[in-house]
Amino acid sequence: MSRRRPVPSPESIDLDYRALAELRYRLRRFSRIREVAARAAGVEPQQYMMLLQIKGLEGWQDATISVLAERLQIRHHAAVQLVNRLMRQGMVERRRDREDRREVVVGLRPRGQQVLRRLAHYSVEELTTEGPELVLSLKRLIAQSTRGLTPSSNGRAPRDGGRRRDARARRG
Repeated sequence: MSRRRPVPSPESIDLDYRALAELRYRLRRFSRIREVAARAAGVEPQQYMMLLQIKGLEGWQDATISVLAERLQIRHHAAVQLVNRLMRQGMVERRRDREDRREVVVGLRPRGQQVLRRLAHYSVEELTTEGPELVLSLKRLIAQSTRGLTPSSNGRAPRDGGRRRDARARRG
């Protein structure tokens, strides 16, 4: 059984809002670039994400509507609508699961694979440009969470990064 650490009250935590804002900016910038690329390729951003999830699940998990809804963090009926639109565009196909006939499995058609390949290559190229700054922003937040997201007596993170408090705890 895993033990959860008690969550300190928000008032007792020093947050690095600048680092958090920078991470959100980097994530949004990367997302927007992908959205523009998807639309230029003739698909909506969520359709691209659906194609990517279908391909990414290939070989280890069936791309059922339920699984795709979870992976895209959308409701089941929204996933059905996305699949329907992609089917009309000739990018995906549906089939019944061989073992559980109630389940519908979604697969890519050649046109969907072609669009996905082009967009995925573009995304990887963008990551080589945007990725380092995104990783740096994330590392800053992770470093802060390991040292600065602990309650402090004066509402501020200790200037020594908590080293004195840690040393006292080891001695006592």
